[in-house]
Amino acid sequence: MIRHCIVAGVGRTMPDAEVVHLRAKHLEAGELLERARWWRRNWSGLLVINERVDVCLACGADGVHLPGGRIAPRQWKERFGVRLIVGVSCHSVSEVVIAEQEGADYVHLSPVFESPSKPGYGPVLGTGVLAEASARVKIPVLALGGMNAERWRECAGTGAAGFAAITSFA
Repeated sequence: MIRHCIVAGVGRTMPDAEVVHLRAKHLEAGELLERARWWRRNWSGLLVINERVDVCLACGADGVHLPGGRIAPRQWKERFGVRLIVGVSCHSVSEVVIAEQEGADYVHLSPVFESPSKPGYGPVLGTGVLAEASARVKIPVLALGGMNAERWRECAGTGAAGFAAITSFA
């Protein structure tokens, strides 16, 4: 199970996760870069930066996470090297399939459950859609939206590779 922790700041305690995803859309580039450099110095797991390929490269992060409707992951890898991990946010099975075809290394599928941090991203998808998406692609599909230990147990039999969360790591 991949545990992908989404953070906005610097850690007071290190999360029990394999991946830290720095997502702080409200910050100016300089402040975001300072936080990214803090995580790179203090975090030994994979570090992914939300949307900002420039910040990812400047701090030596492992990858970038892109929203839907973005430049294809394959284009970023061709430009900056295949070592760059590229994830994509998806909100349907068809978006998951397209992300894989475009070269994504993993996807977040959301919202699987109702979540205060994911309002406006469409209806709750549920575990059936998570299972269908996981069966259709070879890349890891991570459940996002309202995740906690109990809900992950509901997702465990779907074929999903793991989960991404904000509040369950807080």
